Amino acid sequence: MKRFLIIVLLLSLSCKETSKEAVAEVKNSEAEVKSDIDLKIYDYDGLEPLINKTDDKVHVVNFWATWCAPCIKELPYFEKVKAEYEKKGVEVLLVSLDFPRQYETKLKPFIKEKQLQSEVVCFDDVDQNRWIPAIDSTWSGALPATIIYKNDKRQFYERSFNYKELEKEVQQFLK
Repeated sequence: MKRFLIIVLLLSLSCKETSKEAVAEVKNSEAEVKSDIDLKIYDYDGLEPLINKTDDKVHVVNFWATWCAPCIKELPYFEKVKAEYEKKGVEVLLVSLDFPRQYETKLKPFIKEKQLQSEVVCFDDVDQNRWIPAIDSTWSGALPATIIYKNDKRQFYERSFNYKELEKEVQQFLK
C-alpha cells in the first residue's frame, strides 16, 4: 500500500511540473505572437479612409473572422490575388471582425500560422446600425463580405469566392 501511495505521489508531482512547464511554454509562445504582430484597430471613422481610397489602384477589402468557416476557406484566394496582382496595382486589405478579447488568443496566432501577407486590420465598432449601411446599403452584416473598388468604380459582394471567381472580379477593375 505504501508503494502504491509513493508511486501516486511521484506521478502527481511529475504531472504538476509538466503542467507548469506546459503553461509556461504556452505563455511564452503567446508572448512571441504578441510581439511579432502589431494589429491596428479601427472604428468606422478610422476604417472609412482605408475603404475609400482614390489612388488608381484596385482595392480588395475582405471582411472576415476566424470563427467564420467560409471566410477561412476563401482567405488563401485573397492571398493568391495579392501575390499575383500586386505588381499590377492591386492591394488586399483583410478586415477582421473577430472579438477584441480574441485578438491575442485566436487572431494573432491564426495570422502567424497561416503566414498572411496581406494587410490585416481589426474592426471594432459597436454601432452596427451606422457602419453596416455606410459600408454598403445592401449589406445584411453577414460574413464573408468583400468590396472591390478603383476610384469611383465599386462593387460589393456578400458571399464567398473561389479563386477563379475572385480573379474574374478583380480583372474587371484592371481594364
